[in-house]
This record gives sequence, structure tokens and C-alpha cells, in this order.
Amino acid sequence: MSEFVGKDVLLVDDDDDIIETLEAALEELGVNIRVTGNGNEAVRMVEEKVPDLMILDQMLPGRSGFIILENIRAFRKETGKPPIIMITANPGSRHKVYAETLGVDCYLNKPFRMERFMDAVKDLLSRSDNN
Repeated sequence: MSEFVGKDVLLVDDDDDIIETLEAALEELGVNIRVTGNGNEAVRMVEEKVPDLMILDQMLPGRSGFIILENIRAFRKETGKPPIIMITANPGSRHKVYAETLGVDCYLNKPFRMERFMDAVKDLLSRSDNN
């Protein structure tokens, strides 16, 4: 039995292949996975229930990942959650710096190694136990 059973993960990406791949990896941890490909919907979902971890694409329809981060800042300040892994196909280092100033815990450029992704997921979910 995984130590992460019952943890809530919000996966926000508009690429079906990425969603399918990440969902399959996350399911092995026993976490509850909520998925959306729309930035506006992502903010609504965080308002509804703050997840234990958010995996957030940088470029989305509706709102960019950066706008989502700005919109959920109050929840993060209040609860310490959600920790955020930002994934992006954008190679610019300026974007990484900006994401980090907005509080992103881990920034991964696509394509990324699944081991690196899963290590970040496990680390951040373990830390969420302390919140």
C-alpha cells in the first residue's frame, strides 16, 4: 500500500498524450487524480478543493499557468498548498525564473525524464504531510 493513497493531485494540461502518461504514472501511487485542460477550470477546481499537489502546464487555453499561479496565490498563502510542479515545452530560462518567483516548487521542461517527475511528485507529496 502506497503512503500516498488518498492524496489529491490536480493535473492541468491540454495535451491528451501527456495527461494519459502522467495519469498512468500517478495511479501507481494510489493518489486521487483530478484532470482539466483548461486554466479557468483549474482555478475553479482549486477553489472547490485545494489539492495536495498541482501539476501545471505553462501554456493552456483559458489562462496560462502563470495566471493560474497568480490566481491561487491566496490559497497557497493560507494553506501552504498546493505545492506545484510546472511542466512546459517552453525552453526559455526567463520563464523558469518567473515561475519560481511565483512559487513553483519544481520546473520541468518537456520532454522530461519520468524518474525525475516521479521523484518530484513523491518529494512534494511527502512534504504535504507536514502541512
